[in-house]
Amino acid sequence: MNNLHIATIAVMAANIIVSFKGFNDSAFFDRYKFGIGPIKAGQKERMFTSGFLHVDISHLFMNMFTLYFFADVVIDYFGPGKFLLVYIASLAAGSMLALFFHKDEPYYSAVGASGAVTGILYAAILLEPNMQLGIMFIPIPLPAYVVGIGYLLYSIYGMKSRLGNIGHTAHFGGAIGGYVITLLFRPNLLVTDTLIVLLLAVPIIILIAMERMGKL
Repeated sequence: MNNLHIATIAVMAANIIVSFKGFNDSAFFDRYKFGIGPIKAGQKERMFTSGFLHVDISHLFMNMFTLYFFADVVIDYFGPGKFLLVYIASLAAGSMLALFFHKDEPYYSAVGASGAVTGILYAAILLEPNMQLGIMFIPIPLPAYVVGIGYLLYSIYGMKSRLGNIGHTAHFGGAIGGYVITLLFRPNLLVTDTLIVLLLAVPIIILIAMERMGKL
């Protein structure tokens, strides 16, 4: 693994500093976490600040660990400036999808960089769909696009069944953000990797169809 790019270090540092502040200051944590009621009351900044807070060190570690592995792929293709745009756009998309699906739940709250990190992951998969990824409990590596599709299908199941204390909606929204902005930056993928682009869109289409049919 190459040395971390300064852009990745900066994102990690921001997450670590804000998260540790939240670990030690419950008032700070409560003020800046994602919360439907406060956001609808006008505290829109929570849609971004919540993405730098985490519940505990293991939550923070898992998100930064994932970012560590996939940030360089996006930076290699786009450079640090566009990498940061993918990250922030994915964070925003995750928060917006969570707001959409939970808008009638005033006490719903969440924290974590998962939406932004999932956007980076999905962008990396779109850029390098055939890279091999190892998955726990599966003895052989799988192509990245298979993992990406499977993960979003699992997220849909998690959203429908309210599985675990996990922000499946933010994960899915982040993936949509990473997918869309990657295609905006590299529209040639629609021609050079048409099948992969379409396959990675399948879970998004399923989500939209299920929402329209009232299945979520």
